[in-house]
Amino acid sequence: MKHTRRSFIRTATLGSAAAALASHLKAGEAPNVSPKGLAKRPARPNLLFLWTDQHRGDVVPWAGNTALKAPKFFSPLGGRSFLFHRTYVAQPVCTPSRGSIMTGLWPHNHGAISNNRVFNPGVRTIAEYLPQEYATAYYGKWHLGDENNAQHGFRDWRSIEDLYRRYYKNPEDLKRFSDHYNFLVERGFPPDKTDEDPSGAAVFSREMAAALPEPYTKLAFLASEAEKFLHARRDGQPFILHVNSLEPHPPTYGPLNELHDPAAMPAGPAFARSPDQRVSKSARKQLENYRTKGYKNHPIATGHDWRRLRANYYGLISMVDNAYARIMRALEASGQADNTIVVYTSDHGDMCGDHTLMGKGYFYDSSAAVPLAIHVPWLSRSRVDFNTPISSVDLVPTMLDLMGIDIAGQVDGVSRAGSLRDPASWKPEDICVEWTDGGNAAENGRSRVAADGWKLNLYQDDAPELFDLNTDPGEIHNRYAEPAQRDRVKRMTAEIHAWQQRTRDSQPLATA
Repeated sequence: MKHTRRSFIRTATLGSAAAALASHLKAGEAPNVSPKGLAKRPARPNLLFLWTDQHRGDVVPWAGNTALKAPKFFSPLGGRSFLFHRTYVAQPVCTPSRGSIMTGLWPHNHGAISNNRVFNPGVRTIAEYLPQEYATAYYGKWHLGDENNAQHGFRDWRSIEDLYRRYYKNPEDLKRFSDHYNFLVERGFPPDKTDEDPSGAAVFSREMAAALPEPYTKLAFLASEAEKFLHARRDGQPFILHVNSLEPHPPTYGPLNELHDPAAMPAGPAFARSPDQRVSKSARKQLENYRTKGYKNHPIATGHDWRRLRANYYGLISMVDNAYARIMRALEASGQADNTIVVYTSDHGDMCGDHTLMGKGYFYDSSAAVPLAIHVPWLSRSRVDFNTPISSVDLVPTMLDLMGIDIAGQVDGVSRAGSLRDPASWKPEDICVEWTDGGNAAENGRSRVAADGWKLNLYQDDAPELFDLNTDPGEIHNRYAEPAQRDRVKRMTAEIHAWQQRTRDSQPLATA
């Protein structure tokens, strides 16, 4: 299939300034001006990397979502950023995906292949490639081992989680608690849960933390700490600041539960729809769990129940909007905004009722696709839309390239900075997503997402799946067994195997 520029620069949704920019692209001209005029790239650019846990790709204003109330951060950021509408994570679960976002390596190469694992020895994060002059800070959920300890090149650290204590390597670390724990204790809140770590310490459960008024949430705490960090940057020292919130991760409720009307929630073709018998074994297993246990104390018996859950989820994203808008205001006040790349993304999505499933761990787009916005003040101050697949494994090399640091050949990902400098140069590519189950290797698999809109999922011990996202965005109709798709399946299967060989992936995959 021949791809035109329109296949990767979406002009239909652009505002007037961005539409004018797109008109240059049609003529083959690079977008080298913006309405405000572009500054020269600073010698030492800053990076403000804002991300969340479990934010699916279609719940942002720039995806055309008009139901979400997010006017403070998401809407303004979308209006001046490079937007990627088909962004896939390396693996749709927390630890492996976080590892890839931080290192530019596939999970099978960085080693944190399932939750609560750590990197292989010698693996470097983005902070470990930076010159020593940079201030390096990581605030929020880490989930890659030793949660309270500054590590992997980040010297300034704020933690918010106390539920991974049983995985700490050093027993001495059990004497310490997260910064958010200390924040709550100082304000008179008593811990409500006995943790499962060997010390039997009292900690704050996620359920209690989520029920607190907004000023005491993890998000508000992180916003306050990030504000302090940015206010201290007026001296001009270059910096990298990662801020990662737990929200909108479950327990899927919070102080803004009533902000969105459940009846007004967008619902695609797969919403609250039971999948057919050809659905993957992992999905069938989860559905059986729901029938016997429900979902994290939420009723899920009716369509309204599912809409209520989705409305709560939207409320959590609106809370992200409030908190990250504070951080952006602090960046402006610091005088460093014109020198700072701003990124927003997430580690994976959430089924949020699609196929009557919640959470992550599936190759469905609801789980594996996430938002991605990149604002680079010296390249463009208008909205530019890309509609071709991109992997989060490319983020580290792209960010470092934009910052003037070339690590080509040292990581699995590739820099997309050239396509930001000249969007017309983007060449559509297929990408892969992997799944490595920490408890059941038979459910492991690999997915191929093609630039032409088809997706093939192969598993170690499960029936393959083939979906046409162009005509079946809900991924309802598995077309793997159709005779008309035999050549497509053969070609995409060969491409998965070639990717495995190229990336040193030894995962066995069965075909029908």
